[in-house]
Amino acid sequence: MLLNENAVLIVGSLAATLTTVAFVPQVIKTHKAKHTKDLSLIMFVLLSLGLFLWIVYGFALWSFPVIIANIITLGMSLYLLYLKIKYG
Repeated sequence: MLLNENAVLIVGSLAATLTTVAFVPQVIKTHKAKHTKDLSLIMFVLLSLGLFLWIVYGFALWSFPVIIANIITLGMSLYLLYLKIKYG
């Protein structure tokens, strides 16, 4: 094995943190601007579905970095979907 279990957990946790935090500026910008014209409704629907499936996958593997990061990101994605529908 290339990495031991602790290293795998660290890499997974770092990846989960970075990909989740990367989403925050878009949520803040959209929340403040109340402007969603440039956001793709289809993309956020597909993203939300994919995030939900990642959560299912995370529970199947009992991988907390996968579960937690995707729950948080799904929440942000659903909030952006809500704003898109509201301000569309």
